[in-house]
Amino acid sequence: MSMIRDLRAAVRPSRPALRQDGGTTYDTTRDPGAASAVVDCAVYRDGVRIDTHKPLSPHEAMRLVRREGGFVWIGLHEPTEAEFAGIASEFGLHPLAVEDAVQAHQRPKLERYDDSLFTVFKTIHYVEHDRLTANSEVVETGEVMCFTGRHFFITVRHGGQGSLRALRHRLQDEPELLAKGPSAVLHAIADHVVDGYIAVADAVQDDIDEVETEVFSPGRKGTPRGTDASRIYQLKREVLEFKRAVAPLLRPMQLLSERPMRLIDPDIQKYFRDVADHVARVHEQVVGFDELLNSILQANLAQASVAQNEDMRKITAWAAIIAVPTMVCGVYGMNFTYMPELHWKYGYPVIMTVTVALCLGIHRTLKRNGWL
Repeated sequence: MSMIRDLRAAVRPSRPALRQDGGTTYDTTRDPGAASAVVDCAVYRDGVRIDTHKPLSPHEAMRLVRREGGFVWIGLHEPTEAEFAGIASEFGLHPLAVEDAVQAHQRPKLERYDDSLFTVFKTIHYVEHDRLTANSEVVETGEVMCFTGRHFFITVRHGGQGSLRALRHRLQDEPELLAKGPSAVLHAIADHVVDGYIAVADAVQDDIDEVETEVFSPGRKGTPRGTDASRIYQLKREVLEFKRAVAPLLRPMQLLSERPMRLIDPDIQKYFRDVADHVARVHEQVVGFDELLNSILQANLAQASVAQNEDMRKITAWAAIIAVPTMVCGVYGMNFTYMPELHWKYGYPVIMTVTVALCLGIHRTLKRNGWL
C-alpha cells in the first residue's frame, strides 16, 4: 500500500536541469528523477510533431496538449519506481498497471481502466549463431508496455531489444495516420512486434530444419546417425519461450479488433484484424515447431536406443563365436590322466580345424541374420 500511495503522491518541484538520453534532452524542472528513463517526449497535433524549439518534460508536454490539443507520446526505458512516479501521477495511471510496468516480467495482456488501456507486448529477437549448440541462445525476449489514453500514449520498454525509435520516425512520416491519435500508435507498435514474430519464426524454422536433417541423415552404414539430444532440448526450450510470448497475445488482439472501445478509433480498429490474423498464424507455427521438436527428440532417442541394441547384438554375436574355442580349450585343459586324443598324432590339428570351422560357421550364420 505504501508503494501505491507513493505513486499517487505529487512530485516535489526542483531547480531546472537538463539531461541527455537517447539523443533527446529533457527539462527536469517538474521531476528530476522522472526524466532519467525518458527516451523521447513529443506532442503531436493533426499528425505532426510540434516543434517547441526546446526540450519538453512530460509535465510541460501535457500542459501543451491541454492548451493546443493533440496528444503526447512519451517513451521510457526501464524506469524505476521513483522515475515513473511523477509521470504516473501526471497522467492518472492506475497504480496496478504502473506496478506491472515498473516490475516487468509480465505476460502479454490487455487491461482496461477508466480512462486508459494498458497493453503488454513481449518482443522477440533472434540471436544469430554459427551453429546450434546445447547452450545456444536462439531467441531473446523483451517487453513493451503501452498506456493508451485519450490525449496521451506512454511506452515503457524493458530489455536491450525492441527499440521504437525507428518506428516513431516512420510514423512521423505518415501524419495522416498519426492524426488518428494514440490508438494509431498502439496499432503501429502491435504490428511492429508481430512482424518481428514472423521474422523470428522463419529463422527458427531454419534451425529446426537443420536439426531434423542431422537426425535423419544417413550415417556410415546407411542408417540415421542422429544428433546430440541436448541440442534438440535447448531448441525446444527456446521455442517454448517464443510460445509464451505469442500465445497470450491472441486474446488481446481479438478484443482490439472485434470489441468497440472508446479509446480506439473505429478506422484504426479495422487494422487490428490484420495484426490478430498474423498473431494467429505465428501461434500456429510455434505450436507446430513444438510438436515437430517433440517428434524429432523422440526419433533421436529411438535412434540412440536402436544403436545401443545394435551394439549389444554385435557384442553377443562375438561372445557366441569366442565361446567355441573357450569351450574346447576348457575341455582339453582338464587334468585327467585318461582322455581321448591326448596321445593321438593328429589330435591337435584336427581339434584346431574343427574349432576354426565352427567359429566361421557361426560367424557366417550371424552375419547372414544381420547380427554382424
